[in-house]
Amino acid sequence: MLPPSLVLLSSLLVALAHAGSPVDVTFPAESSAIARGNVIEDNFIGISWELSSFNTLWGKSVDQQPNAMQNYLHNIAVRLSKPLRIRVGGNGMDGSTYVPSQKSVLEFSDPNAYFNDIPVNFGPALFDIMNGMYDKVGAMEFMIGLSMRNPDAWDNVVELAVAAEEKLGDKLDAMLLGNEPDLYAGHGERDAYTIDDYVRFSLLSFSIGADSGQIPEVGEVLDELSETGALNQSIMAGPTVCCQWDLDDIFEAGFDQYDYKYYTIQRYPNNACQGETPENTNLTYYLTHANVGKYLGWQKKGMDVARQRNVPVIMTEYNSVACGGSNISSTFGAALWAIDVGLKAASMNYSAVFLHTREYGVQYNLFDPPTPEASTSAGWRTGSPYYSALFLAEITDTSGSVVVDLNLGNSTTDQFAKIAGYGIYEDGGSTRGRLVFFNYANPDSDGDDATQQFRVPANVTDQVDYRILAAPDVTERTNIKWAGQTVGPNGDLEGDQETITVNCKNGCLIDVPGPGVVLVMLGSEREGRLFTGNSTIAPYQYLSNDALVDFGPSRTTLVVAASLVILMLFS
Repeated sequence: MLPPSLVLLSSLLVALAHAGSPVDVTFPAESSAIARGNVIEDNFIGISWELSSFNTLWGKSVDQQPNAMQNYLHNIAVRLSKPLRIRVGGNGMDGSTYVPSQKSVLEFSDPNAYFNDIPVNFGPALFDIMNGMYDKVGAMEFMIGLSMRNPDAWDNVVELAVAAEEKLGDKLDAMLLGNEPDLYAGHGERDAYTIDDYVRFSLLSFSIGADSGQIPEVGEVLDELSETGALNQSIMAGPTVCCQWDLDDIFEAGFDQYDYKYYTIQRYPNNACQGETPENTNLTYYLTHANVGKYLGWQKKGMDVARQRNVPVIMTEYNSVACGGSNISSTFGAALWAIDVGLKAASMNYSAVFLHTREYGVQYNLFDPPTPEASTSAGWRTGSPYYSALFLAEITDTSGSVVVDLNLGNSTTDQFAKIAGYGIYEDGGSTRGRLVFFNYANPDSDGDDATQQFRVPANVTDQVDYRILAAPDVTERTNIKWAGQTVGPNGDLEGDQETITVNCKNGCLIDVPGPGVVLVMLGSEREGRLFTGNSTIAPYQYLSNDALVDFGPSRTTLVVAASLVILMLFS
């Protein structure tokens, strides 16, 4: 039998054999002047919702709002110092109708609707539900979609805008005018719809006036909104293009003359609108850091113009595969990709990003109830992108953050790189605050755990605290842990929260399991910079004869109680 010292040495050698050669990290003391041009706030990550899913996910009344959803949202909100961003919109909202007299939250208006474009009728109860969740969870700021799809329905759009401002008040952050207008023609919703129809201003339009039909549609809608007093503040956002139009062409056509609060775009790297294909099921694409910059850079020219005008650009909707996802969308690999996208977007002048979720059963969803009819019960399923949102909620600081891609291992261009890293500055870019290290490697059949070490040099910080997001495999869908915790069936974080502390005065090594991503906090002062504690606010509940019954907050108590009942029955 080997002496303990040799056993320890043997274990260390095995660990080093499994680990890749340490990657040296260079993290300058201050960010560049260019990088400081995009300081992101402490609510960079938001959640986007398809309208048709809302009564299932947020409840049918204020007193029947799913406890699981309260926990899901509070887990993220409590990690932010600013209001959690919520967007309600999507293709379905663009085809839906606001009915002021309707008592229910929403009613489906077309039972044969295309599953990627589900229209509903919705009433003021929608805003009651939003306000109710705000009261339960904490501060949120809302974005509401306004349709431009049907010019004959613009009176209804104006009615919706007025109601949203009245009901949501200061909680209303922006109204998004139009959803993917660049696809109106391609989807058969408008005939030959172009940028000229949408926004083009010319000398002719100024000289002959609105009666000629030459005034662009954006201007018409904004004029109608202004007449009602709905534009007394800078609250509009758009154009929310995704695919066919370039932002700089829209600006050139005159869009930038309008007083918009945000310029908005949205993008998916692949789609499954015609079913699964080799492209949209290729997980390797999503595990390649070099692909992320190309995906996000499609509107760079227009974003540069927006930056010159000091108007923030927001990605109002993103996820792995459009039209509901593919078989890779709920994997851990897709979760890593969504985090990489968020960080890369912050480094490329996006001011916020929104992960999109939809109705029950969609593969890229952040969460799903047991069934659409049982959303007030426990037993929810957590999608892997929810862990991405949790992680991104902890990357920013109250003082304003600047994110830079460190290009570790030439990962921004090397298609075969299995690592990536970001530096995050605080105090508006003047102070090193956090590091993020990605390891996309997968364990091999010989049991290699694919751990990768990252070497933080001396004199960067005296101490680091870090948290790990990891899973056994990139294809894993459920066994995912963030800081040692897994999200349970009531949206609650189960297990003990784990934060690893390492002395780093003379430099230190950070072990990142493969696959995994690590958030590293620099400095010995952790208070208020990383959330610590229990973020569960709502207990377990089940639905019995249409009445909600609370079990209490502890799942363990439930399991123990159930076990005692079984023992008594069979003893």
